[in-house]
Amino acid sequence: MKIFAWLVHIFTASGLLAGFMGLLSAIEGDYRTAMFWMLATLIIDGIDGTFARMAKVTEVLPQVSGKTIDYVIDFFTYAILPAYLFYVAIDMDYWPRLFCCFAMLLSAAIYYGLEGMVSEDGKHFIGFPVMWNMVMYVLIFVTPDLPDWALISTIVLLAILHFIPVHFAYPSRGGRWWGATLTATVLFIVSAAMNVWYFPEPKPLWRCICLGTTVYYGILAVVDTQEAWQQ
Repeated sequence: MKIFAWLVHIFTASGLLAGFMGLLSAIEGDYRTAMFWMLATLIIDGIDGTFARMAKVTEVLPQVSGKTIDYVIDFFTYAILPAYLFYVAIDMDYWPRLFCCFAMLLSAAIYYGLEGMVSEDGKHFIGFPVMWNMVMYVLIFVTPDLPDWALISTIVLLAILHFIPVHFAYPSRGGRWWGATLTATVLFIVSAAMNVWYFPEPKPLWRCICLGTTVYYGILAVVDTQEAWQQ
């Protein structure tokens, strides 16, 4: 059983390797390949927990903290790499561009240090989760023509939302409209792959699917937050 537990931890850690490959691609100016690697890290992070539960890693290897491994990888792939991609891929003056990167990194670092950022039932993130990788995907590959003021406003708003008790659904753990949420999640990932594939000329269909699923998540967050605040 130990070998399976170790393989799960190695699989989780492979997300950092995919993230590093994404960084190398971004340095080389190949933003399309960089985003494909970032999508790979998202998939690894999305399924490794299932494997961990199947292998009972906390029981078999109690001396190894999969959660800590996750934190190390997530901060790089969900915060540092997206901030760097924003810095090199967004056409913006130096100081506002640096300001946006700092806003992402500082808010993400503090968010990771907060307690209770997952709801008691485990079905929601409290505050906007550190998902800057997907924010960069939308800004660069779906809405690349946004003016600077819209880009800066988006980054600042989401950074602030880290610390407001808004309830964002954890798609793999049930919750309201779970079937629709899982469907939206699959559609978002598929549309992400297609939009990146067709970059720099995203197809209207896949852009609409991406933006439609994003709006769905926003509506779900409003409904869930309203219910939570009324309790």
